[in-house]
Amino acid sequence: MAAIRLEGIEKVYPNGHIAIRPLDLDIAAGEFLVLVGPSGCGKSTFLRLVAGLESPIAGRILIDGADITAQPPQARDVAMVFQSYALYPHMTVRENLAYGLRVRGIPRDARAERVAAVAQALDLQQLLDRRPSQLSGGQRQRVALGRAMVRQPKAFLFDEPLSNLDPALRAQARAEIARLHQALTTTVVYVTHDQEEAMTLGGRVAVMRDGAIEQIAPPLEVYACPANTFVARFIGAPPMNLVPARVLGIAAPEGALAGVRPHDISLGTGSRPTFSGSASVPAVVELVEPRGPDAVVHLRLEAPDTPIVLAIAGNQPPAVGSRVWVALAGVHLFDGTSGSRLG
Repeated sequence: MAAIRLEGIEKVYPNGHIAIRPLDLDIAAGEFLVLVGPSGCGKSTFLRLVAGLESPIAGRILIDGADITAQPPQARDVAMVFQSYALYPHMTVRENLAYGLRVRGIPRDARAERVAAVAQALDLQQLLDRRPSQLSGGQRQRVALGRAMVRQPKAFLFDEPLSNLDPALRAQARAEIARLHQALTTTVVYVTHDQEEAMTLGGRVAVMRDGAIEQIAPPLEVYACPANTFVARFIGAPPMNLVPARVLGIAAPEGALAGVRPHDISLGTGSRPTFSGSASVPAVVELVEPRGPDAVVHLRLEAPDTPIVLAIAGNQPPAVGSRVWVALAGVHLFDGTSGSRLG
């Protein structure tokens, strides 16, 4: 495993597009860091800079204290898994998995042992003698994932590796990646736009926007204490409600926004209920989205006219058009202009 350090890294393309704004970041040896953010925020460019597939216009990249900024990708001892499969079409799955080990001079018996272990972890045993053209997209992605895993490098760089898998295989592969990290304690930098992957895999999560890191912290801290309205809305499903604080009668600076997560809203029906520690507010149900164990309910507060979303447990949500009462807890306050957290 390896510690990775970025000092003043910056990437601007010839057309003027700023992919990475000046950035300093330390990734500890053995850490699992997840970069999450919308498309075009710079997270894949970040990964390509570490891998050596892109060159920064300023700054340095160090692995275990050694400056590798000018080194070619093959000299960095990192393994990257792309969103695209990038498999050798003329090789079988077994040969694809073993190729990196063979060119590094790993003995045949050791290669076979590593390939067998990875094939079992990713459910590839029945596919080892097939070629990529005989595989589905999800199977090809698992082979690409296995090809990185089998190398046991200093660091893994994952660029949205599970995006082409169906939900069941995605959950299985995610668990295998987590188990792999626990077993090998190898440094992992993982890029995704899926916040569920970010929250479940990362030891730390870095939320990116427009080439900059908006917040970096353990996942539960990012969820519980978002640094600004962008992080508050991006992390959490359904996203946080943001309404003017004055609408809710909350004492706050002029123009402040109140943020309330859907799971922090209590709901009552019938005559006006009493909620412990919170006043109830009348609302009308506009839409219900059943999800099995819970439901997402879209409401509109009666006074003033404001939409909010809440999530409730159970399979008996209120009917569309019915009048309900809600109480808001766990309120976060943000500056209405900058979006930064207040307090």
